[in-house]
Amino acid sequence: MPENSADLKRNGNTFAGKLAFFLLLATIVWTTLAYGTVHQPIIALFYVFVVLVVILWAIDSLVSGTIRFDKSQLQIPIAAAAIYGFIQTIPFGSVAVPGGVETVPNTISVAPFWTRLASAHFVALFAFFASMLVFTNSVRRIKKIVQLITIFGFIFAFFAILQSFLSPDKIYGIYESKYAEPFGSFVNRHNFAAFMEMSIALPLGLLFGGAVEKDKRLIYVTAIGLMGIALLLSGSRGGFVSIIAGVVFLVFVSTGTSGTRDKIVKGAMAVILIIVFVAGSILVGGESSLTRFAETATSDNFSTNRIQIWSVTLDVIQHHLPFGAGLGAFGVAYTPFDPNNGFERVEQAHNDYLEVVADAGVVGALIGAFFLFALFRTGLRNIKVENRYRRGVALGAFAGCFSILVHSAFDFILHISAITILFLTLLTLLVVSGREYSDDVKLVPLGRKTKRKKASVTSLEERRR
Repeated sequence: MPENSADLKRNGNTFAGKLAFFLLLATIVWTTLAYGTVHQPIIALFYVFVVLVVILWAIDSLVSGTIRFDKSQLQIPIAAAAIYGFIQTIPFGSVAVPGGVETVPNTISVAPFWTRLASAHFVALFAFFASMLVFTNSVRRIKKIVQLITIFGFIFAFFAILQSFLSPDKIYGIYESKYAEPFGSFVNRHNFAAFMEMSIALPLGLLFGGAVEKDKRLIYVTAIGLMGIALLLSGSRGGFVSIIAGVVFLVFVSTGTSGTRDKIVKGAMAVILIIVFVAGSILVGGESSLTRFAETATSDNFSTNRIQIWSVTLDVIQHHLPFGAGLGAFGVAYTPFDPNNGFERVEQAHNDYLEVVADAGVVGALIGAFFLFALFRTGLRNIKVENRYRRGVALGAFAGCFSILVHSAFDFILHISAITILFLTLLTLLVVSGREYSDDVKLVPLGRKTKRKKASVTSLEERRR
């Protein structure tokens, strides 16, 4: 039955709620196009968008007469990180400085300013995630998010491939990065690869979950193929490993307790996809397209020497246990242990797991462990839902998150705002896909064909026809 106006308001379908949802979707796109949102003015604009969404959330609550807040435990680690960061900047005592200089407040963080900035960023990310969970409250909105990411990912991949040939050293033919190799709109090609990993995952999940109608499968395969080719052309070794890990993970979780035939078919699909990615990148970029992986390994860029950076990071961890050096303070904490005497400043550990412990110590490790526990518990539960469409969304979101977790062992991708925003969006889809909605749509098998029917009105007699 259709909802009345009171129900619509309670479900966040007020004008303020619709506008807030639109701003959330727009944020996914513009933060990506704006160089991945790594520059302070653009990050400040992201904060403005978040504040606007929160204001609209408050207006929606007033109009509907209901304060809505999602209870997902995945929000807890983000809030905990923000709180702990502020705790790290609380002064206790002072540090005596010789030469008549005034005493300096003693804090856990070795760089209180950067830690406060990092904590404020966590607050903004928490607000984005919390509002996304609240306003993604129907299958219609879930579909809009999935369609946006898939279509935008396809167009973005096409643009990145064109730019790699027409203007490989400049983003949009304007901005040139001096300290990294750009790809697409990202200053660093590894970030582009991470974005593609998540964009590919959603249509893949729908395909592997059997949620794509037969006449639309070619469209999905085309989008997946182009995004995979763009990922390989970026030359990111971490991205290549992560997309393979994501596909294998998707095969594993989508087959589960299914029969041997289903496992063989989906395993073959995964192998074919990887072959298509590799063959397509060679066809588009020539044989040299795959040699970029080797060129990266032999590069003189200090950031490619991850073993040395990780080794120094372990020294930072040991020195600052148990409370950490401070969120966002890694660059300052790293310098005293740098064997190159700070000749080239290292801002990130190129391993998000090591950096979490370096920045937040034992507390950070516990927060991270809880996040992983909540993520896998939510994912393993929601990929089992009976609704085929929502199961496909859950599979794709879960696989995309897994790919990022793998990639985080090689790069600092979750430090990039646009990547984090898309990651939080996938987390949202993973959470909300496990819930039932009044506008649920099931794919009801009719022999070899399928057609869409409203789950709420599909009768037993219709299923037997």
